[in-house]
Amino acid sequence: MRFSKPSIAVILPAYNEELTIGQVIRDFHAALPDAVICVVDNNSSDRTSVVAAATFEDLGCAGRLIHEKRQGKGNALRRAFFDVDADIYLMADADQTYPASRAADMIAPVARGEADMVVGDRHSGGHYGDHNKRRFHGFGNDLVKSMINFFFRSSLQDIMSGYRAFSRTFVKTYPIMVAGFQVETDMTLHALDKRFRVMEIPVEYVDRPAGSFSKLNTLADGAKVIFAIFQILRYYKPLAFFGTVSVVLMMSGFVAGIPVLADWFTYQYIYHVPLAVLAAALEIVAVIFFSVALMLDSIVHQHKMSYELMIVSIANKT
Repeated sequence: MRFSKPSIAVILPAYNEELTIGQVIRDFHAALPDAVICVVDNNSSDRTSVVAAATFEDLGCAGRLIHEKRQGKGNALRRAFFDVDADIYLMADADQTYPASRAADMIAPVARGEADMVVGDRHSGGHYGDHNKRRFHGFGNDLVKSMINFFFRSSLQDIMSGYRAFSRTFVKTYPIMVAGFQVETDMTLHALDKRFRVMEIPVEYVDRPAGSFSKLNTLADGAKVIFAIFQILRYYKPLAFFGTVSVVLMMSGFVAGIPVLADWFTYQYIYHVPLAVLAAALEIVAVIFFSVALMLDSIVHQHKMSYELMIVSIANKT
């Protein structure tokens, strides 16, 4: 299904959001009356689908209700990106935490061809810090942001924002490999690695309304995000990842070999035989890891070249 150009699709992943989904649909329809509102019911056990369908009918707007049984925000977005065809995509949570009034500002850089992904930055204005009551969640955000900015030499402020606008090229060439809430981090890493144009726009953020509860678990979801980062580094930055492991092993082997070298230079005999074996083994493994790093880095480079050619091919067809 292809809408008249320039077509806009608002993607709203929803899991047990019957209290808020109706108002969120109304707000985004008011902000973008020509957009198609797509609610992805991610296996909700409440009346999310019923409320969404009733709201579409009441507004008389172009709306789609998509069902995704596989649990997780990543799965919901994967289904939406596969099923929905548009020129510009706007993603937001269905819990009234992101302002629909900023929707036009979010999609404008994509419409002008200035960005492939626009991120609603909750941190620059201090709104997220004012409303976020979970200290460890904020700490996790800062940790992830620091790691990504360090490894990718970027200066992004909000890595995990769920308010984003995308170009068609980004959506149709982005392989969603994660299932849960770490998908925003995965999007950011993919965009940075594949040299997509990323822009951040400060937006207001408010906490959920009374009676609505977050599905996030600070420790569990934080651990998933950290694990996802290491997975991405392993796949996209193998030289840095395996090279770091190689250096650690090499230094460990050197430390283990200090008593061995001291024996040899002092007595011309090795008394610390176990340490000598350990040091030699660590150095051998370090060389192996460094060799793996070089080989994988070459493979990743070839993959990036193929990806660039694919994007050029897709751009020429649109």
